[in-house]
Amino acid sequence: MSRIGRMPIQVPTGVTVTIKEDGVTVKGPKGELHQKFHRSMTVTLENNTLTVSRPDDDQFHRSLHGLTRTLLSNMVQGVTKGFVKELEITGVGYRAEKVGSNLKLRMGFSHPIEVTPIPGVTLDVEGTTKIKVSGTAKEVVGEMASRIRAIRLPDVYRGKGIRYAGEVVRKKAGKAGKGVGVKA
Repeated sequence: MSRIGRMPIQVPTGVTVTIKEDGVTVKGPKGELHQKFHRSMTVTLENNTLTVSRPDDDQFHRSLHGLTRTLLSNMVQGVTKGFVKELEITGVGYRAEKVGSNLKLRMGFSHPIEVTPIPGVTLDVEGTTKIKVSGTAKEVVGEMASRIRAIRLPDVYRGKGIRYAGEVVRKKAGKAGKGVGVKA
């Protein structure tokens, strides 16, 4: 059996789980999420514990087992705590500001870029160089953060651009660094 798939998911108080033929709905203090799963996966709720089981040891069912359990776990965590991705802006003159629910980025282009959040995601700006993307669905939060980062990827020669908080960008030496240490 899948080590991840067989682990039970504890449902905290204040969270309701509804299991139907077309999928699973999880409601909590932060919102409501609905997800459809493959019909061969069986999701059961007993004593505030969610478990996922598969019909056989076929490779296809083994791969779905862990995936289904992880998606359910992310749904429960999303409606209780939520998910957050943080981005940092590095570069002279690069900055972000919040305009209503949208994000306005000045990234060295001839015009500012306006970013509209995906439904279910909120964007916050701390100072002028830190962006916080938060929401209940992990996949949607990651997608929004990825779209913002793609506006100006970190430059490998100067290190300027938008990066995830804590991301390390390895800088290249460039032309001047090529001949360092080489004797003619």
